[in-house]
Amino acid sequence: MARQNSPDPRSAVAQLRARPQAEVLIIGGGINGIATFRELALQGVDVALIDRGDFVSGASSASSHMVHGGVRYLENGELRLVKEAVQERNRLLRNAPHYVAPLETTIPIFKTFSGVLTAPFRLLVSHGRGQPRERGALLIKIGLMIYDTFSRGGGRVPRHRFHGRDRSLRALPRLNPGIKYTATYFDASMHDPERLALDVLSDGIAAGKPRPGVSAEAAMARAANYVTATGFADGGVVLHDEDGGDDFTFTARVVINTSGPWTDHTNAALGRPTQYMGGTKGSHIVVDHPELLDATAGREMFFEHSDGRIVLIYPLKGRVMIGTTDLDADPAEPSVCTDAEVDYFFDLIPHVFPSITVRREHIVYSFSGIRPLPKHDDTAPGFVSRDYRIEHGWLGGVRSLSLVGGKWTTFRALAEHLGDETLRLLGKRRKVSTRTTMIGGGAGFPQDRASRKIWVARHGGDHDPELVSRLLDRYGSKAAEVLTALPPSPQELASAPGYTVEELAYLAHTEAVLHLDDLLLRRTSIAFVGGLTKATLTEIAAAVAPELGWTAAVQRAEVARATQILRDAHRVELGSRGLAHLEESTPP
Repeated sequence: MARQNSPDPRSAVAQLRARPQAEVLIIGGGINGIATFRELALQGVDVALIDRGDFVSGASSASSHMVHGGVRYLENGELRLVKEAVQERNRLLRNAPHYVAPLETTIPIFKTFSGVLTAPFRLLVSHGRGQPRERGALLIKIGLMIYDTFSRGGGRVPRHRFHGRDRSLRALPRLNPGIKYTATYFDASMHDPERLALDVLSDGIAAGKPRPGVSAEAAMARAANYVTATGFADGGVVLHDEDGGDDFTFTARVVINTSGPWTDHTNAALGRPTQYMGGTKGSHIVVDHPELLDATAGREMFFEHSDGRIVLIYPLKGRVMIGTTDLDADPAEPSVCTDAEVDYFFDLIPHVFPSITVRREHIVYSFSGIRPLPKHDDTAPGFVSRDYRIEHGWLGGVRSLSLVGGKWTTFRALAEHLGDETLRLLGKRRKVSTRTTMIGGGAGFPQDRASRKIWVARHGGDHDPELVSRLLDRYGSKAAEVLTALPPSPQELASAPGYTVEELAYLAHTEAVLHLDDLLLRRTSIAFVGGLTKATLTEIAAAVAPELGWTAAVQRAEVARATQILRDAHRVELGSRGLAHLEESTPP
């Protein structure tokens, strides 16, 4: 049964229409746009954010689930970026402990001196052009020593360790016995990137909420998904409601373009063509393979092939994620993991674990996205800068800012810089810093066994402690809010173990869900872990239908839409493993 006063899923769009102006309009609801939204909302700025699709459904949804300083960026000479990224990693470990945790990472090393001469040559002479070579132990050791130096101030993770062959094989017996060394260091895992971004968004909206008794249109922080910026006219940005189908004009003093790899496309639509972007494609597969999962011993394996490309084998949610490629790509074209990319992964896995066979039938999910990198001409994709910059411009008499580059780890620092630049244009001063601001369910999140036990007992009420603990893992301390919406014995979903009808209904009620795929791909991990069938989609659609006002016909349409998206973008064939057939395949 639907709750009384269930919100209209498009109420956020109604708020924008009712008051079609703000000091700042942000176009692009990936992590960088969302973080900038929160940053400005906390400063008391009247800010609005839109995304042409769902929040965090573009480049930000295709991450490697890591929060890292980027030890390999040292070879590019990006010392500033690496230092900032390590600092931000440490801040996320502190500010978002419900979604970010230390990640033990091991590098198998097969050579001693390789790359010692070519790495400086690529940095100082060829500037990333030409083919990289496999890095040897000495080069990796130097890099990790520098990395530890940058990490020293945070005190959040241990220093790196180097081990010889015998000790390495005792710890990881399924490793390739041809290794000479292993290097083990700590970065951080981000086990639910989309949920972390939704927490950042929620914090921003909360910062701009109107006082009790004041209309919702007075909110100083408004965010709407499925709204596209289609043009610029009469001093404002023309917005198109992708659900309702109508257009309206929205005015702002500053327009910020954070649409990632589509930044140039957005600027062109606004009548200000640019050529800032030159993104690269990265794909991942997720396999259900207990033997491979066990072989990782809970560590991420960070492996480099002889051509210099990086492959990671990453235990996550009871599955193993394998990635990633780094290919030049056109953001105008759909991004999908190809057969050739899968072959590339399968060719490399035996270099790490030669006794383990991974086949296509082990694959339960795949995803692919385009990194929002700057235009890079003939620089090799892996050596394109991961740093970011802010480009200034004008839309008629309106100031505009375009974000070029950026990565998940540095989203807060990037938003701080972009926010400060925006405040300068508005003639305002910063009120608060976000460097120590807890994110969403990270506030009050219990971080040890004893405090966790206390939290579960205090907030569990009549609920099964196992359910309470599961929700705590999913939502952090915000699990307390979810629990209030659940009866003592919520109804388990038969085709999606671990989820209940009432939990999904709560998400639909509170998290701007418009389509079934919003739930499957971004509000939950249901698609990521695999095992989807038509019955799964049908059952979930029925669970949220009362909240969203879906008729039986709409439910069928949503199941059909989700089925198509899963097949086309993620190569998931309902009811079967492996990859759905892809018409064309390009080389990795």
